[in-house]
Amino acid sequence: MIAVCRLEDLPAGESVRLDTAPPVAVFNADGELFAIDDTCSHQDASLSEGWLEGCVVECPLHAASFDLRTGRPTCLPARRPVRTHQVYVEDGVIHVRLATAEEGSAA
Repeated sequence: MIAVCRLEDLPAGESVRLDTAPPVAVFNADGELFAIDDTCSHQDASLSEGWLEGCVVECPLHAASFDLRTGRPTCLPARRPVRTHQVYVEDGVIHVRLATAEEGSAA
């Protein structure tokens, strides 16, 4: 598992990017934590820099959006999902367990 940050350091409506391989974005969607691959499946753009509304993030490049719960695109131009990752909070610290190639919705 990868330690991300303290829970209080990721307020609702915000995200943080992890420089992992591949990069991962962790979102606080109204108190629920989600982690997905940070790169839009349509084109090379960072989803952590996108706009968050509820459990959906909109890509800042071409407005493709993804459901944070499943990684699936909710509109065009994206057609392929992004992989999801498990998020845990232990002792007030957010942790992410990266999905393997066979796990997550993009596999």
